[in-house]
Amino acid sequence: MGNVVSDQLKTVVARAKEKFGEGITNTTEALDELTLEVNPAQLAPLCQFLRDDADCHFEMLMDLCGVDYLDYRKEAAGPKYTGPRFAVVYHLLSIKHNTRVRVRTFVEGDVPIVDSVINIWNAANWYEREAFDLFGIVFDGHPDLRRLLTDYGFVGHPFRKDFPISGNVEMRYDERKRRVVYEPVSIEPRSLSKRVIREEGFGG
Repeated sequence: MGNVVSDQLKTVVARAKEKFGEGITNTTEALDELTLEVNPAQLAPLCQFLRDDADCHFEMLMDLCGVDYLDYRKEAAGPKYTGPRFAVVYHLLSIKHNTRVRVRTFVEGDVPIVDSVINIWNAANWYEREAFDLFGIVFDGHPDLRRLLTDYGFVGHPFRKDFPISGNVEMRYDERKRRVVYEPVSIEPRSLSKRVIREEGFGG
């Protein structure tokens, strides 16, 4: 069964590279699962192709999420790394071929922007809103890109690696104003640093 799946994934890679050339920046295959890395300018056309092409037929978007590589990529590539900080990852399923593929695109900027795929898979609607809310990734073309999990008055994006532990604002109900008010946090910000716990006195 593994060879059949692998052959199908090789067909997907060949078809994608034939269609998009250098727009496919990297491909990896592990545990019978394929990852396609794509230039963000080619993301939406690639997704459309993966859905509609008969050899691919990834008709279902299973998941979409943002990733912040702030610390990971610095540790992996060294302090001089200046490449993209954010990525958007799409997990697709082909029921017809019983295969899965992961699509990843890297985006940069304090306000990273990538095309919405809601017109390709309607299931992207809330996934994109969630990634916008938590990471600040803007999905161009989304018809209703609002926060999904945090409050309307929330400041910042809590899944970013540099988001302060204490947050930026706190909310409370003001009896006099008879409404919820937002104020700067009243606790001292703190940072967490790695520490070594030595097993001294525990029998050697």
